[in-house]
Amino acid sequence: LLIISNSFMFKLNMNRFILALLCFFTWSVQSTQAQEVVVYSARIEQLIKPMFDAFTKETGIKVKYTTDNEGALLAKLEAEGKNTPADMLVTSDAGNLWAAAQAELLKPIKSSVLAHNIPAHLRDPQNQWFGLSIRARTLVYNTKKVKPEELSSYENLADPKWKNRLCLRSSKKVYNQSLVAMMIAEHGEARTEEIVKGWVANLATDPLSDDTKALEYVAAGKCDVTLVNTYYFGRLMKKDPNLPLAIFWPNQDKNGVHVNVSGAGITRYSRNEQAAVKLLEFLSSEKAQNLFADVNMEYPVNPAIDADPFVESWGEFKQNPMNLVKAGELQTTAVKLMDRVGYR
Repeated sequence: LLIISNSFMFKLNMNRFILALLCFFTWSVQSTQAQEVVVYSARIEQLIKPMFDAFTKETGIKVKYTTDNEGALLAKLEAEGKNTPADMLVTSDAGNLWAAAQAELLKPIKSSVLAHNIPAHLRDPQNQWFGLSIRARTLVYNTKKVKPEELSSYENLADPKWKNRLCLRSSKKVYNQSLVAMMIAEHGEARTEEIVKGWVANLATDPLSDDTKALEYVAAGKCDVTLVNTYYFGRLMKKDPNLPLAIFWPNQDKNGVHVNVSGAGITRYSRNEQAAVKLLEFLSSEKAQNLFADVNMEYPVNPAIDADPFVESWGEFKQNPMNLVKAGELQTTAVKLMDRVGYR
């Protein structure tokens, strides 16, 4: 009996040992996995790598990233479903972030750090995505052909006095779609259609391929004024500070300048949510905000952080405080409106 009892106890202890060993290896694998966050980014490597390197240096958590255009990344996330390795999506424009949330590719995140660092109008009301840097879509004019007092608002660009003097980027880009969507939220569809129709009537040339081209046309005197994201202005002026171009902040006596964001959200099927949230919180912090905004000459989304001195030299402006979720909700309406009035 003693031999049988000892044999039984030996087997029991061995089973416990094996179970403990399996638990240890499971914990070890999970712990190792948690030390890496996988990011799908529509922002190019040179804009995101400095922040990821700083995060890894501070926390020891590695960041593995894949870059592509936003459409391809959204399609990739949808196709992968529960099998996706991605923990975070980084992209530009609230319209793209909204689309990701609508496709149920992101999950809501509760974070007092993000709530503190990011103003409410620059994040999703359901906390599925968060702005990380601000770009203002503003007016830029030829200083030899336009006096600042001639300018006032986005709406005023529809005035006949600007006939054959306006250049615009193509309506196919999400930046202008979001601007028009926000105008619909502010003015209603009928009034916005009148404004955009006026823009089209005042065009000096067919819509251009990008913001840089629009700025070059204004600088060359082919048109007098255009609408661009501020960082395009910054890039061009860094190359040639003698260009006859200047920024004008519109709608300062109204709701303010239309702003948009580049931002991020945690993917719905993230395997390392805790580490991914740490990365997202880090990106809203002082250290990362300076890197995130300065590299692309954008504005920090965290109001406690100053912009790069070169960006600050463009002057202060009042932002439109409307929540950017409207840029997504009304984007389809905006695209249809632009098509109706012949804005291509």
